[in-house]
Amino acid sequence: MTISVMVVDDHPIWRDGVARDLGEKGFDVRATAPDAPAAVRIARTVRPDVVLMDLNLDGTSGVDATREITTELPDTRVLVLSASGEHSDVLEAVKAGASGYLVKSASVAELVDAVRRTAEGDPVFTAGLAGLVLGEYRRMADAPSSAEPAPPRLTERETDVLRLVAKGLTARQIAERLVLSHRTVENHVQSTLRKLQLHNRVELARYAIEHGLDED
Repeated sequence: MTISVMVVDDHPIWRDGVARDLGEKGFDVRATAPDAPAAVRIARTVRPDVVLMDLNLDGTSGVDATREITTELPDTRVLVLSASGEHSDVLEAVKAGASGYLVKSASVAELVDAVRRTAEGDPVFTAGLAGLVLGEYRRMADAPSSAEPAPPRLTERETDVLRLVAKGLTARQIAERLVLSHRTVENHVQSTLRKLQLHNRVELARYAIEHGLDED
């Protein structure tokens, strides 16, 4: 199936260039937007598979738009495409619901691969940033917290899949490791997301780390 995309950036030349590059690679570029309010409004209408989101928009915040889109449209994934590689920006974007984070210095080939993997549900980060995100989640997991209600019960297979998600494996790698079909792995991931009331694989990885499932 063709992957539908929306591009959000306040620089028209860059925005149109990214949209053109993706269109030439076979993506269905349904819309573009120059700021956060327009991004949220248009996303509600076109419901793309993936939103490419800049963070530093003119007078508005891409983080806020990311939070609104991922909350209102759970089937739409947000991939941040930003000039900033600051750790605080990366963490804020992920906490807002972004599935991945790519810096604008990425090549067209890297961008195309990132959009495809994001649409498949894989967390995608520029080299070095994935470790930052998981490291922050580990730090948060080690911090003292108040008592929480018992987590929903997962099946043994869902737990196996969740454990491998936390180790950074893609859906295809998990399928190979557990001798399952790609679709079966996706079904387990979606079932686990629903049970845990989470939005994406990054949040799944955080949950697994907090509950010690990333350890051998």
